[in-house]
Amino acid sequence: MKSFKLDWLVLPLIGAGIVLLLWQISSATWAKELPSPLKTWETSKPYIVEPFAKRGEMDQGILRFTWYSLILVAKGYALALLIGTPLGFFLGLSKTFTKIFDPIIQVLRPVSPLAWLPLGLVLFMGAGKNASELGALFTIAICAMWPTVLNTAVGVRAIPQDYLNVAKVLKLSRTKTLFKVLIPAALPYMFTGFRLSLGIAWLVIVAAEMLTGRPGVGGFLWQEYNSLIYEHIILCIITIGVVGFVLDRLMSLAESKFKTA
Repeated sequence: MKSFKLDWLVLPLIGAGIVLLLWQISSATWAKELPSPLKTWETSKPYIVEPFAKRGEMDQGILRFTWYSLILVAKGYALALLIGTPLGFFLGLSKTFTKIFDPIIQVLRPVSPLAWLPLGLVLFMGAGKNASELGALFTIAICAMWPTVLNTAVGVRAIPQDYLNVAKVLKLSRTKTLFKVLIPAALPYMFTGFRLSLGIAWLVIVAAEMLTGRPGVGGFLWQEYNSLIYEHIILCIITIGVVGFVLDRLMSLAESKFKTA
């Protein structure tokens, strides 16, 4: 029990203390413009102690901004899975499909969200007020789906041929083979892709909000950068990191539940 507390409580606190110390030293020596931890807390306090306050469109509590970002991420992430999972199965099952589309995927996969967003805005320019949201959703989906596509394809290719032979012997339909054999066997690989895709979706939302000026953590960060309020920039960075960590832990928990089910 003591060892557990040391590993999961004391050691992380020591790490956080070291980071705070280095931050304090940096702000007092070579990075004079960097606000100290205390100054950051004092300036950001209204956004933390009233996390859901709404004083204006771009002057809200940090958790309200986070909620806006999470809603957009959830929509874009759902699109990424709906598109990426079937695409991964096609790549894993068909060599012809792979030969046709894999080169295209490898070309598109490294493209930055900063490059995709302008295209998304052009595609949905006719949507009026919703153009920025649809452009952001397009960017999140297309950037986040690649880990799901590739890991699903790897999982399908890794399915032992014996499994498929048994399905043929039992004369299972394609639908039953998919849900009884392919998906359960490939699920561990798929969850790895889902987890990576979620992390990318959360990264992309920041860039999307910064460029579109939408309310959210990214939009707030960009506004405060333009206003040279560095304390709020640090608050946004910490919020982005903490939320990303929580999302990853939740996905890891869901993965472990599915594996034990």
